[in-house]
Amino acid sequence: MGAIRIAIADDQTLIREGLAALLALDSGLEIVGTAADGRQAVALVAEQAPDVMLMDIRMPVMNGVAATREINARYPHTRVIVLTTFDDDEYVFASLQAGACGYLLKNAEREHLAAAIRAVHAGEAILDPAVTQKVIRRATRPGMEQALCERLTRREREVLHGMAAGASNAEIAAQLCLAEGTVKNHVSHILDKLGAHNRAHAIHLAAEWGLLLDDGN
Repeated sequence: MGAIRIAIADDQTLIREGLAALLALDSGLEIVGTAADGRQAVALVAEQAPDVMLMDIRMPVMNGVAATREINARYPHTRVIVLTTFDDDEYVFASLQAGACGYLLKNAEREHLAAAIRAVHAGEAILDPAVTQKVIRRATRPGMEQALCERLTRREREVLHGMAAGASNAEIAAQLCLAEGTVKNHVSHILDKLGAHNRAHAIHLAAEWGLLLDDGN
């Protein structure tokens, strides 16, 4: 079997070059290219078809979550490991929902990263110990996401999607052919049902709990 072909996406040049240099020390890994943003990452996968992509989260043009989602949909042969400094719940769950096969922090040792690459290439899923408890806590809240989704009416879910897209109440009203006051009431009900402090918090919770995924309605 040949070397595992690796691509690296990170907007910081030193990080990209440092990772490439470190991983190149392993004879079983081959670096096939690097990218400075998510759009470049998708183009790199299209051109080089790497086995594994190491993906940063915060990047210009297209962030790592969006790039992971596109790669997973268009080039499923390439398995994505998110490699980031952030262990926020929002990033963890958004990345996993987008199709990432691994989530590691940048303070990982080279040997651990190389082992994770091999594991993901072999079909396993890898989580950094720092984020494992987050996933466990979510998994042990039986039925909570489904219950929350059922508490929201179909119209409230439509309004929630508009909120997540950054639309104002007036814009949501125009999209759904509703009065702006009606949309304002829906937003208020959504905040109450999710226990959110404001619109941004509601969107954060909806993303974490998977309420923004297409539900067929």
